[in-house]
Amino acid sequence: MPHDTAPHARHVLESVLRSDRARILARVVRIVGDLQFAEDALQDACVEAAREWVHSGVPLNPQGWLVTVARRRAIDRFRSLLAASRREKLLFERALSWEVESDDAPVPDDRLRLIFTCCHPALAPEIQVALTLHVVGGLTTVEIASAFMVSDTTMGQRITRGKRKIREAHIAYRVPADEDLTKRLETVLATIYLIFTTGYLAPTGAAPVRVDLLDEALRLIDVLVLLLDDHAEVWGLAALMHLTDARRLSRLDATGLPIDLVHQDRSQWDADQITLGLSLLSRARSFDEPGPYQIQAAIAAVHARASDAEHTDWTMIATLYDGLLALHPSPVVAMNRAVAIGLSRGPREGLALLDEETLTKALIRHHRFHVARGHLLELSGDLEHARRAWEQALRLPMSAHERASLLEHLEHLESTTA
Repeated sequence: MPHDTAPHARHVLESVLRSDRARILARVVRIVGDLQFAEDALQDACVEAAREWVHSGVPLNPQGWLVTVARRRAIDRFRSLLAASRREKLLFERALSWEVESDDAPVPDDRLRLIFTCCHPALAPEIQVALTLHVVGGLTTVEIASAFMVSDTTMGQRITRGKRKIREAHIAYRVPADEDLTKRLETVLATIYLIFTTGYLAPTGAAPVRVDLLDEALRLIDVLVLLLDDHAEVWGLAALMHLTDARRLSRLDATGLPIDLVHQDRSQWDADQITLGLSLLSRARSFDEPGPYQIQAAIAAVHARASDAEHTDWTMIATLYDGLLALHPSPVVAMNRAVAIGLSRGPREGLALLDEETLTKALIRHHRFHVARGHLLELSGDLEHARRAWEQALRLPMSAHERASLLEHLEHLESTTA
């Protein structure tokens, strides 16, 4: 083969893994029945592909080639464990007896099985997130550790514990039955949304926006839309994430500091992504099964439709928060509802809600509660108490980027009132 086939083969392999790794791995897991063995076997197949495709050329169906070779390598690994435990012998017998599908046979729900396995409720939430990003998303341990501000060793242990738990607890590699699907789906959606929000509001010390996590979360929810298109909240979460991500380019100023929604340049919002989000929301609403993600998406849609901050329909947003609070009562939702009421009916009415004893007690150590009070106090003309609220917020944990942005706002307030 010509010498220049090496870059071409490498490029094809990288492209296939970037676009189809989860699909390929899901098929291998289904065949061999063990997540760790499937990952190891796929890695072996990739090493072989990098060598073989240079000399023999890229196969017509590289995805199918990788599945076939990974199965063979898994069998090789199982053979080496014949003297080991009964569990491993059973896995080996299963791999040998499996009737292999043709390389191009469609298996549309394999990725779905993989996602539900990674998000099994028997696993701790932090392990669900780590496994989903690693196994389904293909992120390395180092990348995931960096995103969640823990050491590589800690993240590696989480992933290892998760795989061990799946094996030892005999967690089935399947989509749950109808009676359990809704409850399990809540865990899957919550995991994907946590990945998204971690990228959107990066933790202390990280970059203000983690584009890799945003893109991975969007890819995961788009997969779920394709595979579970008869569940309203799947469409609702997809709508919420796309409508929110449409603002990505406008969220930071030239120095990297966050820009609040009111002051963002809406000409930078992605019109095509907004159109997609609105379409997803319309599909979610067609089921007539309201849920928290749909309502949050509807709130994002109100912002997306407004020509500017001044023309935002805060009355509609307040009404939507009424519905969200009824479905998903929480102090944070109550706080956001109070702000919306303050912006629609007047800041004093919003402040009265924020200052209710129950809400104050629940959020007294939440910096965004004090930031919200400060903004409503500023709107009411009470700049002295607004300043005190923001100073209280600065005494609480927050990201370095939020802190810098709030300090800049305080400095601006000082200069305009001096």
